[in-house]
Amino acid sequence: MTAMSSVAPVESDTWLGLTEEPLPVEEALRWAGRPDCGAVVLFSGNARDHAEGRTDVTGLVYEAYEEQAEPRLLRVADEARRRWPAVARLALLHRVGSVPIGEAAVVIVASSAHRGEAFSAGRFCIDAVKATVPIWKLETWDGGEHWGTDAQHLVDLDDLEWPPESTGSGSDDVSGGQA
Repeated sequence: MTAMSSVAPVESDTWLGLTEEPLPVEEALRWAGRPDCGAVVLFSGNARDHAEGRTDVTGLVYEAYEEQAEPRLLRVADEARRRWPAVARLALLHRVGSVPIGEAAVVIVASSAHRGEAFSAGRFCIDAVKATVPIWKLETWDGGEHWGTDAQHLVDLDDLEWPPESTGSGSDDVSGGQA
């Protein structure tokens, strides 16, 4: 099993991490690039200053059930590799603890020789992480706090409906209350 780390692995093509430190977005992008990869796709889910019905979110705190999050992250990566065998490197990194507005809360990077596989694997990974990995978001705003406005029940990876039905702006959110 790949260690859950905010430091890029040397001996593995899969990088999984839960960390309280700022996510190494640029390092993950560099790490995923290889001479045989013409495509490197990066998704960075950043903490934002609003949520549905709220325009004044001032802070976010993410909490993970680490004993379950780690094996579920690995399962997502393994499933992406099964579906897209041409994928070279995968990084699935998620922040826990306090995440300032504007900073990355989750980073997904996929690389392959061609863009189709990298885009598909990256999209699958973020959707699967948000739907299947037990990580929750506490939003704080002027006047209160709440554990996400659209939190959902986690699903098993085998039960994940993918590809999502809609890809319109904002309507494809299967976030489970995450960034």
